[in-house]
Amino acid sequence: MDILLIVTGIVFLIAGLAGSILPVLPGPPFSFLALVVLHFTERHPFTSDFLVFWGIVTIFITVLDYWVPVYGTQKFGGTKRGAAGSAIGLVIGIMSMGPLGVIIGPFLGAYIGEITYGSGSRTALRSAIGSFLGFLAGTLMKLIFGGVMIVLFIRSFF
Repeated sequence: MDILLIVTGIVFLIAGLAGSILPVLPGPPFSFLALVVLHFTERHPFTSDFLVFWGIVTIFITVLDYWVPVYGTQKFGGTKRGAAGSAIGLVIGIMSMGPLGVIIGPFLGAYIGEITYGSGSRTALRSAIGSFLGFLAGTLMKLIFGGVMIVLFIRSFF
């Protein structure tokens, strides 16, 4: 049974790393599930406090991943309308474009939000680029989190 749980954990780790890059998969929750599955082996390598802590970090990273593109829009000179457009674009993008909607939706939403506000196309493009850079920052954050989960998983064997 332990072998099945370990293999399942490894599959979750791989899915977690893939989900850090592919918007269709929730990377951090999959990575965290790998630790939870490993906890149910006979070795019980983690304490409850450890799992609760990393569960909270997982929730925080997952929520932050959706907020960072909006923040990027604002940091690159976008107005509140551009930030709102980025958030709305994220939701519409996911619903209409699937996985690519997480990338394209906030970019277009920020651009359209700025244009409808009356900003020039240069300002709108800068705001949209900020949204895209926010997406890249979120991806990097998820990759780092996935790497930490892999280290914790491997370290539990030694």
